[in-house]
Amino acid sequence: MRQAFSDSLVRIADADPRVLLLTGDHGYALFDAFRKAHPDRYINAGIAEQNMVGMAAGLARMGFRPFVYGLSAFVPVRVLEQIKLDVAHDDLPVIFVGDGAGFVYSHLGTSHQSLEDIACIRAIPGMTVLSPADRHELTAAMDHAHASGRSVYLRMGKADLGDVHTPETTVDVTRFQCLRPGREGGTVILATGPIATTAVRVADQVEGAAVWSIPSIKPFDTAALATICQTAGRLVTMEEHSVMGGFGSLVTEEVSALHPLPVLRIGVQDRFSEHCGSYDYLLREHGLDLDTVTARVAAFDARA
Repeated sequence: MRQAFSDSLVRIADADPRVLLLTGDHGYALFDAFRKAHPDRYINAGIAEQNMVGMAAGLARMGFRPFVYGLSAFVPVRVLEQIKLDVAHDDLPVIFVGDGAGFVYSHLGTSHQSLEDIACIRAIPGMTVLSPADRHELTAAMDHAHASGRSVYLRMGKADLGDVHTPETTVDVTRFQCLRPGREGGTVILATGPIATTAVRVADQVEGAAVWSIPSIKPFDTAALATICQTAGRLVTMEEHSVMGGFGSLVTEEVSALHPLPVLRIGVQDRFSEHCGSYDYLLREHGLDLDTVTARVAAFDARA
């Protein structure tokens, strides 16, 4: 997924001379191709993320199209006020890319683990929030974000979990993406971000379960959800994010107004990690590993 991001950024900049990249002292190797192609459009703002957002806002007002890159624990969480007041308030065309969302920077501890970014950013008026599952959705998300000309947050999670789409798939990030059809009246799993790869593997073990990837958190395809609710027996949401105010909360908010159904929200509970460790360790600690998720979904599916 990270390579798809780099490739998309270079391609978009090749076609649009207004595109700039601002980074808070991150991602040097990731941006080698961009710096080689467009050295005059690469701005390292240093470890000063609040100032970096202000720079991007000013550049956007001057007609540029800034991409602002940082770890998602810092962009958007550390700079939420600046995003709200400097960018979103006037709907400036700045694209914020938060890399390493969820438990990706596992060994660096709570300061670098980002499990609240969706909850924070989706409450800001006018923000588009995108959460791609694989490189195909990431490429489509980059194109959509640039073409929209609006304030966008693009959330990148674990980059090496594999694809949920084939190269032949045409991805529209504004729509739900069906990864696995299911039986009428059965369980429907709605997943956002790379945890969609786990959702597909869970469906291999839960007979008749359908899987959808949801790359757009905001705006949200309420009409698609309403259609699913008409035939589903129950819903499961999956996210590498807190269950407080995140994707699962969004779905339950919508379902309560559309067609009430039982909803199982799978995500991080309202607590910090007890220990540092590998990415796989933290998934197990928080119950997001394949075995635990499969058991929870199977038990939920078996309910009358």
